[in-house]
Order: sequence, then C-alpha cells, then structure tokens
Amino acid sequence: MCSSDPKKEAVVLLSGGLDSATVAAIAQSEGFEVNALSFAYGQRHSFELEAARRVAASLGLAQHRVATIDLRVFGGSALTDDIDVPKGRDSAEMEHGIPVTYVPARNTIFLSFALAWAEVLGASDVFIGVNALDYSGYPDCRPEFIHAFESMANLATKAGVEGRQKLEIHAPLMQMTKAQIIKRGLELGVDYSLTSSCYDPAPDGKPCGQCDSCFLRRKGFRENGIDDSLPYPDVKATR
Repeated sequence: MCSSDPKKEAVVLLSGGLDSATVAAIAQSEGFEVNALSFAYGQRHSFELEAARRVAASLGLAQHRVATIDLRVFGGSALTDDIDVPKGRDSAEMEHGIPVTYVPARNTIFLSFALAWAEVLGASDVFIGVNALDYSGYPDCRPEFIHAFESMANLATKAGVEGRQKLEIHAPLMQMTKAQIIKRGLELGVDYSLTSSCYDPAPDGKPCGQCDSCFLRRKGFRENGIDDSLPYPDVKATR
C-alpha cells in the first residue's frame, strides 16, 4: 500500500480488554483505518468502557463509538443478571461446560451492529478478538460461529446484494494462547495497563484477581515472564 493511498476502513470490536486492544493494534499494523465499536449493554463490569476509551486514545484510532443496548432485559448471565461471578476456579474446572458468565448471543448481537456500521462506512472488514484456546468455553468464540456469521452477513446487506461489499470477519487471535496474544500486543506497543479484563471489578476498576478472566490474563503474563501491571488484590496468581 502506497503512503498516498487512502487506508481501508475497518470496524474493530473494542471491549476495553486485553484481547480487543491487541486486535485493534493488529488491524492498525495491517494498514487499516480503525473505527472502534464498544457496547454499554448493562454489563456489571462497565468499567471496561473507560478502558476502551483509554485504549482508543492511546492507539490514536480514527473513531470510537459506544452503542447502548440493555441486555439486562433478558438477563441469564452473571454479567447482566443477579448471578454471582464464579471465583477461584482452576484450569481444569474451566475446561468443562459453559460458565454463567456467558451472555446469551452476545457476539451475534455485537457483530450485527458492526455489520451495520461497516455498511455505512463502506468497509468490508470487521475485526473481533475471539479466541478458541485460552477462553471460557463460549460457543460464540468458535471458528465455526465466525465462519457462519460471515456467510450470513454477506447475504444481509444492501451493499452486499449490490456487490459493493464482501464482508470478511477477521479473528486474528483465534488460535493463539493468552501468552501469545500478550507477546504480540507488546510487540505492537499495546499498553496493557490501560485495559480491563475483570468480570467483577471494584467500583474504581480494580480487578478482583479471582474470576476466570483475571486468572487467564495473569497466567498469560506469567508465561511471558513478566508481571501484569494491574493492581490486583493479594490473591494467588496460580491455582
């Protein structure tokens, strides 16, 4: 791509967490003009929206928009309902079943919004930070889900029908471990101190250190031989 050529537009789902920050940096490194999309969906860990704003500013993204949808009207998840977030689980426990932190159809909803914005922008590229290795068993983080949504998306829009858009959903972290994701992000200059991954943070955003997300994050940093800079309480990093 010549420096005088306009950059291709892309929509990047930016939660404010470690994975999505890495994906935004990857999209930038591939020459895309990044339009970040976050969601205020009634999540108990709404501090992540502040983290998303900080990440967007740090990376100098073209745009950052926050869409408001209230998934609390359905509930059914520890992130949107009066259900306790699991704490203190080890790797073996995480490998069995789908945890109560799963939000029904969340990635389907988020990608639908991303598809709509991509059509308005004239963009054919959407990035999402799903992962099929170091993840909590969510069905909407699997490769087959991403491929199926991409096929559907290309039937769903006016731009697609008229041949002006052939949507591609990029999931560059799909087959990476958390340690590999962190290593790649550090290579791209991501400041992980700006991110928030905890499912049940304190009101000031401090992570609990005991939920599945905190466990996987700390494990990833440890496997890189470095400490996570977030202010965890005095709990064990390994279980």
